[in-house]
Amino acid sequence: MIEIYPIGVVRSPYKNREDAPRQGRNKEDEEMVIEIFKEYEEGLGDFSGISHLIVLLWFDRADRKRISDKPPGSINKRPVFTIRSPNRPNPIGFDIGKIVKVSKREITVLGLDALDGTPVVDIKPYVPSIDCIPEATDIREKKQDYF
Repeated sequence: MIEIYPIGVVRSPYKNREDAPRQGRNKEDEEMVIEIFKEYEEGLGDFSGISHLIVLLWFDRADRKRISDKPPGSINKRPVFTIRSPNRPNPIGFDIGKIVKVSKREITVLGLDALDGTPVVDIKPYVPSIDCIPEATDIREKKQDYF
């Protein structure tokens, strides 16, 4: 059995899916707050020396029955594991947020695409030397109708 416990929630200006950008990095001027639950406060620290976070989210309003979806701007549906649709069997979201400030149990960030009240599953520091793969490719480079 797998059990996932939210460690907090996102406080976002996006109330509906139509409000949110396709990717958070497309709207890097919109501040959001990650509110950490009291029982996890000790795990925060001050993030000294860390500029960005990987934020794992649970897209609680996603359609978990979809196995294919049509990405924005795409002509065709694609298999869900080849796209970044929130609609998927396990709607785990992956965002990278730029830290603006940390105050008690709140982390103000830029660059998320989460809706208000979205559960936060985990937070990890973004480490460029580990997390950036310069030689990585994706289907967009092949000019196919995928994203």
